[in-house]
Amino acid sequence: MGTEAEATTVRERLLDAAEKCLRDKGIRATTVLEVAETAGVSRGWLYRHFPDKATLVGSVIVRLDTAYWAGAHATLAECGSLVEQLAAGVRIGRSAYDDPGALAIRLRTDEPEEFAACAGAGVHELVPHLAEFWSCYLVAAAERGEIDPGIDTAEAAEWVARVLISIATVPGATLDPDDPAAVLRFLRRYVMPGLTVTET
Repeated sequence: MGTEAEATTVRERLLDAAEKCLRDKGIRATTVLEVAETAGVSRGWLYRHFPDKATLVGSVIVRLDTAYWAGAHATLAECGSLVEQLAAGVRIGRSAYDDPGALAIRLRTDEPEEFAACAGAGVHELVPHLAEFWSCYLVAAAERGEIDPGIDTAEAAEWVARVLISIATVPGATLDPDDPAAVLRFLRRYVMPGLTVTET
């Protein structure tokens, strides 16, 4: 008992249960006790994995987002270069909530304040997940000679994840993230140079 694998299984059961409750009732009406009962564990076990409801719901939101990104590999495989993959990543990030049937968009639309609070609580997982997603593309780009072959790909992948989240979600005065040509130009001008020069 108490192995890491068992802990992961309990955590996944809790996330599955929370997602079910959120689908059925939304954020406000979902309780920690109900999630624990649905998962078949005590409330104490739930608190071992998630310190509060906001963190639990935030983790569900991040998991939904991660599953969405996993399906993006096919799209990026069609791109010929890293900068095109990054531009496609911005488009994918912008469209993540476009499906009106998606749970995340329903929660964000129906309960915007609660969604924002919970999504913020789950953000600590988002950057590592996205960095892991982008890591293989940076490794491949380094092998093709598109970026510095000596680059620390783990560190660079985290930076890329942070940059793309910002481009896709934070409004600005000079870049229209819905203009593919402008995004590509921006990435070529500012992001790619950061991947081609290493610290001396």
